[in-house]
Amino acid sequence: MKFMVIVKATKWSESGATPDEKLLTDMGKFNEELMKAGVVRAGEGLHPSSKGARVRFSGSKRTVIDGPFAETKELVAGFWIWEVKSMAEAIDWVKRCPNPMPGDSEIEIRQMFSAEDFGEAFTPELREKEEKLRAQIAAKK
Repeated sequence: MKFMVIVKATKWSESGATPDEKLLTDMGKFNEELMKAGVVRAGEGLHPSSKGARVRFSGSKRTVIDGPFAETKELVAGFWIWEVKSMAEAIDWVKRCPNPMPGDSEIEIRQMFSAEDFGEAFTPELREKEEKLRAQIAAKK
């Protein structure tokens, strides 16, 4: 099962502050554990929302909204993509994670969809197209 593990933003991360050496060291050790266990597939930290944008869709209309965005607690400061056996295993890993922010913080865990989740709507033709796309993406890495 694949999960997106989302590090929620805080006022500190939205300020553009960067981690100190201790936090970078602690997170580096944790990331090494994830790698050695074969859990992590990807992961990155994100710049604050002041450097971002949103695109709002309304029918065929597109509206660009520049950051920063007001609700800090709803923003993402970073993420991992993990492949583990269960939600329980993902939770166990997150409990081992160093606190990613000075002060209180939160990490959200969300299971990612797999082809099987879409049932009959994901036809063999659509599956084949998806597999070709994924192969092309992997080849570009």
